[in-house]
Amino acid sequence: MQTNWVPKMAREVSAIGQGCWQLGADWTDVADDTAQQILEAAADAGVTFFDTADVYGDGRSERAVGAFVARRADPAITVATKMGRRADPHEASQYTLDNFRRWTDRSRENLGVDTLDLVQLHCPPSEVFDDPQTYDDLRTLQQEGRIARWGVSVETCEEALAALREPDLASIQIIVNLFRRKPLEQVLGTARDAGVGIIARVPLASGLLSGKYDEHTTFGEGDHRTYNREGKAFDVGETFSGVPFEVGVRAARDVAALTPPDRTTAQMALAWLVQMGVATVIPGASNPDQARANAAAGSLEGLDEERRAALAKIYNDQIREYVHTRW
Repeated sequence: MQTNWVPKMAREVSAIGQGCWQLGADWTDVADDTAQQILEAAADAGVTFFDTADVYGDGRSERAVGAFVARRADPAITVATKMGRRADPHEASQYTLDNFRRWTDRSRENLGVDTLDLVQLHCPPSEVFDDPQTYDDLRTLQQEGRIARWGVSVETCEEALAALREPDLASIQIIVNLFRRKPLEQVLGTARDAGVGIIARVPLASGLLSGKYDEHTTFGEGDHRTYNREGKAFDVGETFSGVPFEVGVRAARDVAALTPPDRTTAQMALAWLVQMGVATVIPGASNPDQARANAAAGSLEGLDEERRAALAKIYNDQIREYVHTRW
């Protein structure tokens, strides 16, 4: 497994991490024992970065990760969580120091730790990123020992660039994949120069880039790939990266045709992100085999120039018009 040093996090992280949204809710149901097996399989395969959030299953994902970390007792493991989506209503006025303390105290309890390794603002309203008080409050949490480092999880490149004005920002979590390339153009270089880690979320476009879906594929009623296709529950860009499903299926078929024989299409998509220079990629997994397969992408060689150019052409010809100006 390739690892990357992130200066502003002061940590070495695995190039492939483990996203833990699926261990909480909004995907297929993952039993508690299966969740532990997934986490163990990922760690055994070299994963040291685990990303969760306080709202994933209303704390269920955090509790699963906390139980795993306590049992594993590996100092190389970094657990990142997120806060802010518990705000009701989800408005900028809710992003206060008092709420930050309540949210992080709950996460500390769920994860069973005194100090959280990394806390990220969880896609707050855009104006939160422009308020200096936001960052002062995060620094207060550090001074109080509640958190070690802080970062942001964003929807847009503009939000990422706003956060990058803060000299002690540790990380930016953003949707970036073969179907969402704008962050590579507008954010990655600036973040890397500043020593800020880019955490690539939704790296498989909600499974589209596995190459396994077709026009007739359906998902469960409680799966966000069913209920959030029009953005009714949260930002539509979180589901299939904002690409209309039928468009994505056709483009993913062309992506799959470019897969080298030594990897799956999903592994190609993950390894491409590693090759692009992000700090860590956080695919989810619904079973241990999937976690192991994802982790294996962290030791694959990069794609040749011809394949990279062909993948870029698929984006420009089929996907760009749907996503590039929106996020």
